[in-house]
Amino acid sequence: MPISTNFTSILEQEQEITFLHCYPNGYLKYTDLCNLLQLTAGLHADLGGISFTDMQAFNQAWVMSRMRLEIKKLPKWRDVVTIKTWIKTLENSRSVRCLEMYLNDEKIVGCETFWAVINTQSRRPEALALPHEHFEKFDTNATRVPTKKIDSSFNLTTIGKRKVVLSDLDVVNHVNNVKYMEWCLDFENPKKLLNQEIATLDINFIKEFNWNEEAIIYKEEINQNAIYSIYKEDKLAYTLEITTKNT
Repeated sequence: MPISTNFTSILEQEQEITFLHCYPNGYLKYTDLCNLLQLTAGLHADLGGISFTDMQAFNQAWVMSRMRLEIKKLPKWRDVVTIKTWIKTLENSRSVRCLEMYLNDEKIVGCETFWAVINTQSRRPEALALPHEHFEKFDTNATRVPTKKIDSSFNLTTIGKRKVVLSDLDVVNHVNNVKYMEWCLDFENPKKLLNQEIATLDINFIKEFNWNEEAIIYKEEINQNAIYSIYKEDKLAYTLEITTKNT
């Protein structure tokens, strides 16, 4: 698609929190927080002519490799939030995108994401085939700490297994990265989620899962923080590190 006449290098989008986004206490789910942020990133790519549809002409797609969220508080049902996004870097097959969520002009969430371009046939990284010079790049951070490689070299304990079903898959025909987080958070103490005790979430997406494959989920707790690892057979596929707020 051509570049939209509404395109700007920094996008701000309002989003109303609906009951479909919320936990039973009426506050936004952590998984839906990630979904809303990625929908805004996707809209920005659409407006700028580097969307999934545009890239499919070259058998390419964006895949998120890393994500970090720093969470002050969560919005609740019927709140209207503003999500702001911009590209920090985009070179060859790699891009860093920043996002922020505001409620009543207060920044409540900062997020940094690291993306890679893959060829959807070979499943290998390759340089973005589309022009992107019209995207101004901003050396401005949304988080205090950038995305990172999570150290998962601990004595992890097996806590569950899951076979991939159709509802886990996205348009790239693999398990959506937010689904991994959902699998892990289902093993968390519900009080931690409902009481908004999570301060940061770091994720690494390493290897894709496809339909009917089995995921093995591990967990290690360190000083009330948690590290989850998901393996595909004997290969690490995903890690999630959760840190809690000081109480």
